[in-house]
Amino acid sequence: MSIGEMLAATVPMVRTLNLEYLETTPERAVLALPDQGDFHNHIGGPHAGAMFTLAESASGAIVLAAFGDQLSRAVPLAVSAEIAYKKVALGPVTATATLGRPIADVVAELDEGRRPEFPVAVAITREDGAVTGEMTVVWTLRPNG
Repeated sequence: MSIGEMLAATVPMVRTLNLEYLETTPERAVLALPDQGDFHNHIGGPHAGAMFTLAESASGAIVLAAFGDQLSRAVPLAVSAEIAYKKVALGPVTATATLGRPIADVVAELDEGRRPEFPVAVAITREDGAVTGEMTVVWTLRPNG
């Protein structure tokens, strides 16, 4: 089962918004939010909450891709998120997430018994490539026990 399939099966908001997992690797996660009238805002584009969920979901997908092998000893948790809406988004939008720290550095902190934090940057784009939003989600790996 792919990360996208797993998240679609276990996270109701992913199914509600019909998010599409286009790419999920430790280097990059790309998710799409189709254009759906039920999730439009007052100007006919995707609602800010839907775009937030898209971007946060992309950040979670890359975290699982990068640190899935650590799940037996730590739980990934979002610590904080900040989003900036840059341009009007109309039609389908795509979120592309990238890790802000090397995987090995985060795992080394976990090995030392610490609770590492790391940022994930997400760009939200329209079909024409224009960046409509940017989000940073700070994640942690909370050691079990």
